[in-house]
Amino acid sequence: MIRLDDRVAIITGSGRGLGAAYAHLLAERGARVVVHDAGVNKDGTGFDPNVAADAASRIREAGGVAFPSNVILDSRDNCQSLVETTLSKFGRLDILIHNAGWVAYQLVQELTPDFLERAININIEAPTWLSQAALPIMKQQNYGRIVLTTSDRAIYQQYALSGLASYAIGKMAQIGLMNVLAVEGKEHGILVNAISPVAKTRMWNVQDQPEDLRPDQVAPGVLYLASPECRGSGFILRASNGQFTAVRWIERDNVDYPLNLAAVESSTAEDLATRWQEIAVDIAF
Repeated sequence: MIRLDDRVAIITGSGRGLGAAYAHLLAERGARVVVHDAGVNKDGTGFDPNVAADAASRIREAGGVAFPSNVILDSRDNCQSLVETTLSKFGRLDILIHNAGWVAYQLVQELTPDFLERAININIEAPTWLSQAALPIMKQQNYGRIVLTTSDRAIYQQYALSGLASYAIGKMAQIGLMNVLAVEGKEHGILVNAISPVAKTRMWNVQDQPEDLRPDQVAPGVLYLASPECRGSGFILRASNGQFTAVRWIERDNVDYPLNLAAVESSTAEDLATRWQEIAVDIAF
């Protein structure tokens, strides 16, 4: 059985939904969990400190160790503060799971700076600054696990939805961050992966426990990625309805990047047009 005894985890957005399922399972397996949640409304506004406090209380009632945090992750300083609070409380940090996010719809032609900035704050800036704060601690320990969150709505054009540009931008950005962190953390025992989850939560306007696509069906994948048993880095773990598949982009054989892509050679746009069927190959993972 995978155990996380003496490990310390920060899980953002873990007062409800997927994050709460992650926090509960990690605590059940022995981790000391910082339950972070600012208790914002579905539209990303508002503040309710009881959301994190109540979730941490439920974990403690079940016999786990949990500490609530409701800091709003809208600045580098606040992200640093969350990590410093964790270090002050528990003396170490082994696991960082950035689950907090925001889903809202606005067509690109109607997109406003405030709307885009809100998405950038939680989906790009927060995981970047949290990782920056966590890395020195994990490097000193020569151990760390970072789990970011992406989405099939961003990765696959066939699942993209009109109005979700800001959301998709942020979720794809976390894949780029994951790839770089995986390289920077490799020699220090720090593994970095991403979860691409599907679950019925309040983002789906589901408040009660659903019969299918439950958050607890995703949680085992996050537990694995956050555990010492995980040995891979730079993977995207798709998780939905109790099923899992891990993918990552790797270069084809015989490529000498960037001089030789081992691909179709062409010197004109007209030639590309006539050979497009050779060049554009749909790859199913």
